[in-house]
Amino acid sequence: MEGNARLLITCTDRPGIVAAVSGFLTQYGGNITELDQHTTDPDRGSFFMRVAFRIRDAEPPAHWLKTEFRQEVAEPFGMDWQLSFTTEHKRTAILVSRPNHALLELLWRWSRRELPAALTGVISNHPDHREPVEGFGLPYRHIPMEQGGQQAAEAAMLEQLRDWRVDLVVLARYMRILSPSFIAHYPSRIINIHHSFLPAFAGADPYRQAFERGVKLIGATAHYATSELDAGPVIDQDVIRVSHRDDVAHLRERGREVERSVLARAVRWHLEDRIAVWGNRTVVFGT
Repeated sequence: MEGNARLLITCTDRPGIVAAVSGFLTQYGGNITELDQHTTDPDRGSFFMRVAFRIRDAEPPAHWLKTEFRQEVAEPFGMDWQLSFTTEHKRTAILVSRPNHALLELLWRWSRRELPAALTGVISNHPDHREPVEGFGLPYRHIPMEQGGQQAAEAAMLEQLRDWRVDLVVLARYMRILSPSFIAHYPSRIINIHHSFLPAFAGADPYRQAFERGVKLIGATAHYATSELDAGPVIDQDVIRVSHRDDVAHLRERGREVERSVLARAVRWHLEDRIAVWGNRTVVFGT
């Protein structure tokens, strides 16, 4: 049982951080149910901490608890931090193109309450998936991205995401390159699934690249999108073994299984506040 609230903390390592956080929670009646921490160097390195706890009389948004924590703990230790509640699900939108395996995996897990998200809707540059998406009770917005029309399409997508008050954007095989200005609206809040084990075979058609190199493993990588294509902080990866008998079509077919599971895990970890971004890397707690 994780409790009803979570703290995710990043700061410079120094003595007393764990004691200060646990002491604060004890002072206000909190009971820690899960605690993970990591330091890059105990002598002034970077310190990361995730604490799940139960606390009475602190219903969302609990401004008083956030104010007290900021004043008593966060500011003295120079912390970057966030406090969230398990009942406040992050508002999440999915972007997708024609491949639908990652989209349907997310929708299926969400319908089974395996993804603690408040799904707001799906945006696609194709009309193909309206029926299955609306079958899950979600809105479907078709926004074409024609040649030379990227700026207008992205403006329409951003307007829709603002209307939905989105916290997280998931690229479930959205096969268009988003501009740096679009990505800047959601720093460390756009999760992409790339169909290769990055940094190998970045860019277009990685399964054909893998086939041409004759590799014996193919994989998938979930990462935060940045202005540099396929180079954002990696959240999760996995691989499967292949052989000389697998042609490009077979590699794509087998790779879909890995893509689905890797993306779903990465999205769930973000929704559960398990990921701290550390430069171009991530610290992922409790996986």
